[in-house]
Amino acid sequence: MEDLQNSLYKTSATLKDIAEELSISISTVSRALKNHPRISVPTQERVRRTAERIGYVSIDMLKVQKRKNSNLIGIIVPKISYHLYAMAISGIESIAEENGMHIIVCQSNESYEREKSLVQELINVGVNGIIASLASETKAFSHFKKLKRLGIPLVFFNRDCDDIITHKVTIDNTRAAIEAVEHLIEIGCKKIAYIGGPKILQINANRVEGYKIAMRNNNLEIPEGYLVYSNFDRESTLSAARKLLYSPVHPDGILAFSDQIAISVMLAAKERGITMPEKLSLVGFNNEPVDELLEPSLTSIDQPGFRMGVESAQLILKQIKNSNGSFEKRVLKSFLVVRNSTNKNRFI
Repeated sequence: MEDLQNSLYKTSATLKDIAEELSISISTVSRALKNHPRISVPTQERVRRTAERIGYVSIDMLKVQKRKNSNLIGIIVPKISYHLYAMAISGIESIAEENGMHIIVCQSNESYEREKSLVQELINVGVNGIIASLASETKAFSHFKKLKRLGIPLVFFNRDCDDIITHKVTIDNTRAAIEAVEHLIEIGCKKIAYIGGPKILQINANRVEGYKIAMRNNNLEIPEGYLVYSNFDRESTLSAARKLLYSPVHPDGILAFSDQIAISVMLAAKERGITMPEKLSLVGFNNEPVDELLEPSLTSIDQPGFRMGVESAQLILKQIKNSNGSFEKRVLKSFLVVRNSTNKNRFI
């Protein structure tokens, strides 16, 4: 699948572009794409290969591609190395195999441009449907709207958006953030901060909302500078953590958007000489396997990654079989796993 990783496609290609490249008429191109009997097989193949190379897609091409690849489901995730996505892919694969389907796994590396390219690649391969979790840079959704226009089933999981009406599988991120902040309040934290991911992510906005609701419900102010955003690279997350922990009055509790960001907080706290959980309590998201091995072990919101994958696969298959069905949003349960990063009782 090297092409899936390296090729970029022109998404505005037209019949005229193909005709000019091959020095034939537009009507010949149109007939070739429809497998018209008056057009020779070699010409049909030349036209189709050129169309695929420059990124032209038509309903007729899609029907041919689907006949050739009628058992493929495309998956696009931000990074396969994230535990949540590795588990989700396993869940998708388990359902796909039961139904005689195969999966093509692609990672956007959190890039909007790469995500657009991958969607086009999967269209050209002729997948029956796409299951996707948005890249952190994605703020426009024309590539996913194109799937809708072409009638290709789409399911969003974990990271979704309101702009596209389709099947979705998530947790209640607002409720999960409320639960995490209320846990910090219950153990005595009063100066609680939130370190988020990129502002444009809808999932991030939902967690910020939960953080604010919990603080407001408990009559706690949010000091200026206690709501911090970062990208997902190490330098950005460390910078956000240092901004909080090197302030004159640092927080005594922090909710982090992810366990990766929480680990940056732990590094900055160690650097600053702030002991955990005595002087700082910390909660992350995702419940990564490494959380138990950290010192102190990390309290985290567990998300059912495997189950997300199973439900997403079930929904894509449902849509493949019945394209006229209504769309569902399935909200799965998450739960707080308490470990030593918030376990103040062991020091009493």
